[in-house]
Amino acid sequence: MPDLTTKNAAIPAQRDGAVEPKPEKPRSLGLDAWHDLRKRPIFLISAALIVLLVLFAIAPSLFTSVDPRAGDLRNHYLAKPNYLHFFQADWFGYDGQGRSIYARMIYGARASVVVGICVTAGVTVLGGLLGMIAGYYGGWVDTIVSRFTDMVFGIPLLLGALVMLNAFQVRTVWSVVFALVVLGWTQMTRVMRGSVITVKQSDYVTAAKALGAGTGRIMFKHILPNAIAPVIVVATIALGGYIATEATLSFLGIGLQDPTISWGIDINSAQKVIRTAPFALFFPAGMLSVTVLAFIMLGDAVRDALDPKLR
Repeated sequence: MPDLTTKNAAIPAQRDGAVEPKPEKPRSLGLDAWHDLRKRPIFLISAALIVLLVLFAIAPSLFTSVDPRAGDLRNHYLAKPNYLHFFQADWFGYDGQGRSIYARMIYGARASVVVGICVTAGVTVLGGLLGMIAGYYGGWVDTIVSRFTDMVFGIPLLLGALVMLNAFQVRTVWSVVFALVVLGWTQMTRVMRGSVITVKQSDYVTAAKALGAGTGRIMFKHILPNAIAPVIVVATIALGGYIATEATLSFLGIGLQDPTISWGIDINSAQKVIRTAPFALFFPAGMLSVTVLAFIMLGDAVRDALDPKLR
C-alpha cells in the first residue's frame, strides 16, 4: 500500500482549492522606477506633451497641410486668429509676412526637438565619459579633467555660443548643436564624477577587482549602471534648457536662420508688431514655454522615481 503521507507532502499546500501564489521576483531599480512613474500624474501629463511634440517634429503633415513658408501679404498680413477654424491655416492668425502661425508653430517643433535631443545626447556621452574617467582613476587624471572642466564651466553658455556661432557663415541646426555640446558638457562631467566616486567604494566593485575583472568591465558593467541615475535626471531637465537656449540664440539672430523654421525666429519677428498683433508673439512663445515646462516636469518625475529618499 502506498505511503499517502509522503505522497500528500509533495502536493503544494492548498486552502479551499487555491494554490499559494509564487513569490514575486525582485525588481531592478529601473523597473521599480518605471512602476512608480506610471502612477504619477505629472509624468503622464509631461510624457503625453512630449510625445505630441515628437509627432509634430516627425510628421507635421499629420496636423496641417499648409506650407509654413508660404506668405500672402495682400490678404493675410497680420490677419487675426479665427478660433473656430480648428486646425486650419487661420486658426492662430497670420504673421507679418502673411504666413500661417499655426503651421509655423507645428513645423517649428522639429528644430527645437532635434537640437534638444542631439545636444543632450552629446553632452551626456562626452561629459559622462570624462566624469567616469576622472572619478574612477582619481589622482592626477582627476585633477587634469576637473581643472579643464572648471575652465570651460567658467564660460557662460549663451555668451560662448554667441561667439562660436559668429564663426559660421551659414548657421544650421547642426551648427547650434555643435556649439552647445562643446560648451555644455561640464555639468554632466561634474555629476558623473561625483556619482562614480561614491559607487566605486562599494563592496561589489572591490569584489570585482579582487576577482581580476578588467578596468573596462568594472567601469561599464558595475559602476556605470549604478552611477547613471543622477545623470539621467540632470539630462532630462537640461533638455528643456537647451531648447530654450536655441530659441534665445535664434531670437538674437545668432542661432538658426531662414529658411529654417524656429520659434525663436518667429518671436523675433513678432516683437516688432507686439502692440498691433500680440497674438503673433503669444503663440510661438507659449509653445516654447509649454515645451520647456514638459521636459522640466518629466525630469522632476524621473528624479523622484529614481531617488528612494524622495518617495
